Amino acid sequence: MTEASPNPKFKRILLKLSGEALMGSDAYGINRQTISEIVGEVKSVVDLGVQVGVVIGGGNIFRGVAPAANGMDRAQADYMGMLATVMNGLALQDAMRVAGMVARVQSALNIEQVVEPYIRGRAIRYLEQGRTVIFAGGTGNPFFTTDTAAALRGAEIGAEIVLKATKVDGIYSADPKKDPLATRYDKISFNEAISKSLAVMDATAFALCRDQKLPINVFSIFKPGALKRVVMGESEGTLVYC
Repeated sequence: MTEASPNPKFKRILLKLSGEALMGSDAYGINRQTISEIVGEVKSVVDLGVQVGVVIGGGNIFRGVAPAANGMDRAQADYMGMLATVMNGLALQDAMRVAGMVARVQSALNIEQVVEPYIRGRAIRYLEQGRTVIFAGGTGNPFFTTDTAAALRGAEIGAEIVLKATKVDGIYSADPKKDPLATRYDKISFNEAISKSLAVMDATAFALCRDQKLPINVFSIFKPGALKRVVMGESEGTLVYC
């Protein structure tokens, strides 16, 4: 283990949460217990003074490439997926309110009665005020994933790192569920990850992070304290570096 200083290593982070993470053990939708636990993890780093932006997926409700979208126009299905992320963003904001946090939801799609539109300067100002900003609506464009939205928003707000919260505790040489010999990487370069065809994020998101020299850390959101350990600079999950 690397020695961690008492101060957080990162001042501003972009956390990518998948919609599926909110389901917990349910088959669909939002599990209240799970969302409360996730918010508890986020609060632990906000309390350290870290500025947190969150990009939320929509796969627990609908996604453009899901079997349910089979036969649909892809752009139309993607717009439905973007609306799903807005619903998740509102649920996350409310869970944060219950936990005593102040959060704002900004959407790439304009739904003025429900959420603020995404305005970069305002988002940065909120972060500087210690508020958590939830970015919903993906990029606002069909054909782009919420991973790409995370890379984009991370670059825009000047985040020092993108933290991809998943169900597994890092990037493995193979699928650990299928291959007992699969090993986890502590750290790996962007070029090495590409040459080994490791699925970290989709290609567009990955290329954007690499071009902007924005490191990615893949970790398990279901491992208590993991998010805090990453933020403190301890060895947790897998770091993808330039």
